[in-house]
Amino acid sequence: MDIMRRWGLCFVFLMLAPWGIAQQDLVLTGDVNGAQNKAYFDIPFTVPPGVHRISVDFHYTGRDQRATLDIGIADPHSFRGESGGNKSHFTIGEADATPSYLPGEIPAGVWRIIIAVPNMRPQVVSHYTAEIHFNSRAEDASFTAKPLANGTRWYRGDLHMHTGHSDASCQSQSGQKVPCPLFLTVQAAAARCLDFIAITDHNTDSQYADERELQPYFDHLLLIPGREMTTFHGHFNVFGVTQFIDWRLDLNSMLRDARAQGGIASINHAEAPEGEGCMGCRWMPPADADIGLFSAVEVINNGFNMLSSANYWDSQLRAGHRLAAIGGSDNHNATTPPGDVGAIGWPATAVEADELSVPAILDAIRRGRTFVDLTGSRDKTLDFEAEAEGASAKMGGTLHTAHATPIHVSIHSIAARGSVVHLLLDGDDSNKPLPLPGDTANTTINAGAGRHWLRVEVHDERGVTELMSSPLYINFPEE
Repeated sequence: MDIMRRWGLCFVFLMLAPWGIAQQDLVLTGDVNGAQNKAYFDIPFTVPPGVHRISVDFHYTGRDQRATLDIGIADPHSFRGESGGNKSHFTIGEADATPSYLPGEIPAGVWRIIIAVPNMRPQVVSHYTAEIHFNSRAEDASFTAKPLANGTRWYRGDLHMHTGHSDASCQSQSGQKVPCPLFLTVQAAAARCLDFIAITDHNTDSQYADERELQPYFDHLLLIPGREMTTFHGHFNVFGVTQFIDWRLDLNSMLRDARAQGGIASINHAEAPEGEGCMGCRWMPPADADIGLFSAVEVINNGFNMLSSANYWDSQLRAGHRLAAIGGSDNHNATTPPGDVGAIGWPATAVEADELSVPAILDAIRRGRTFVDLTGSRDKTLDFEAEAEGASAKMGGTLHTAHATPIHVSIHSIAARGSVVHLLLDGDDSNKPLPLPGDTANTTINAGAGRHWLRVEVHDERGVTELMSSPLYINFPEE
């Protein structure tokens, strides 16, 4: 108490609850006066059990009179970093931290905000506030506190990439094969004008520290936390989660863990080769796998030279699962030139979101507002809607009909003139292709009673697939 009186500290507790039931956010306040010029002091606070992330916002008055307070932090056992006066906000998590600070375990006990007073004029009193937040959901899910862009449009990105944090390699300055630095991947994605990427290194979360450092600099390119859960029965990506997920657990437990943390999961390269040439690459889930816990299927993977998993995808749609279409380069070398197998941004996943943020991109994937651009272009778009009996739905939505009735479909595709549209009903491509003399094609189909789905592919004049849409559902139950 003597120390608290000496420095004029005051502790304010928010969200009061017993330890172990809910973590308590804190507000610590106090005053520093001229007598403390050129002094150091600590502000102690208690971290309860069960905390995996601490975030600090530090502010003080008197700057107009050259008052200066520098900050750092220590856990009960060791120093965790010091940023002087260059940061008013920082976060420390188990896998990532703001530069200047060390990620790692968050031990329960007494932590200390470390304050240095480089300058305080004799008559000045500076009032400080340190807001301590535990387990910030927003910082667990993203490396930026605000959207990088606003406005509803199609944002394009690559949702499957690797770096030296797993098995990516590239040539060093002297031409040696070395683990490829994550910076090169982000730089290449920015150079190709992508809006977002997810770096999905295998079963690891060490890449997140690098991404948290790079995100403020790459403020036109959203870095989505990702990882490829690499198991004996196949691979799947988890997006929007930075906490550790144990890949050795049963599949459903992993998926529920990711969902509980606000993330989504996609099945990767489901129809990849199997055997010793690519161990665990083909998707062969256990019999009790709950596919309904997935949000998407990687229908195109370019690490296997534009491997399509559309047959598997259709089989799961046939079983009644709602799964969006996404694609990924599966890049393992950031220096791979555009047009080569596995080049960054080829294919691209386009997502219609109302802003460029992790929550908005993930929500758009959940809603099926996606298409895959196999050409990796910046301008091609694909969307469609269906109408019957006075009701209508867009791609990703559900059209409810009471009878076997004609369904009118309108398909919109920009920058694809001269190509043809294939409208697949229940995975069947027997409908006559529709020409695209402009940006819109219209047709009427008869789906019959019961549950169905529609999806669209755009092919060029050679018959090569350019675009693949997510489904539009007919008489599917709402989730």
